[in-house]
Amino acid sequence: MKVSVDKDLCIGSGNCEATCPEVFEVRDEKAHVKTDPVPEDQEDKAQQAIDGCPSGAITKS
Repeated sequence: MKVSVDKDLCIGSGNCEATCPEVFEVRDEKAHVKTDPVPEDQEDKAQQAIDGCPSGAITKS
């Protein structure tokens, strides 16, 4: 699974990092993907981060 963050949509809420810090981090007020592709053991948490993103900035790619 691969994920990406649309920097234009990201509001830097930090929900993704709180949900799946192994994959996401917020720096410079925007979310960034730390590991791509997402490790298999983190896919469920990454999907929760996608679903919980308030601006819809995270997508599977």
